[in-house]
Amino acid sequence: MATSVQIVFDCADPGRQAAFWVEALHYELPKPPPPHATWDDWARAEGIPEERWNGAVEDSAGVGPRLFFQKVPEAKAAKNRVHLDLNVSGGHRVPIEERRRRIGAEVARLKALGATDERGAIEQRGEYWVRMNDPEGNEFCVQ
Repeated sequence: MATSVQIVFDCADPGRQAAFWVEALHYELPKPPPPHATWDDWARAEGIPEERWNGAVEDSAGVGPRLFFQKVPEAKAAKNRVHLDLNVSGGHRVPIEERRRRIGAEVARLKALGATDERGAIEQRGEYWVRMNDPEGNEFCVQ
């Protein structure tokens, strides 16, 4: 039997993280349960204090994992032990020049959404990728 996967990010601002990743991954925000128009409305109705509000994004096709953004009081302090790879290049069957172009276009789009890429592009053994950070500093790669 298959097991579904949810990836949890500890963060300071779940709403901001969800807004970034929904655009980065072309995901969607899950709809709140009726009759609530927003998750904020639902949280208020449930009596959840605002400092405990979380966020999530989901793949509308139901293929990719759900990402959950859990509010925590402490700031990120070290390198991630797990990170996401965003595969946009088409893989080894695509010429390296075209992979660089595709990755460059995606990096520019993600930077416009608030990501950073202070480490820049890396090319090793026929691979090409860019190591980036989301708005709260969580590492991810575009390859």
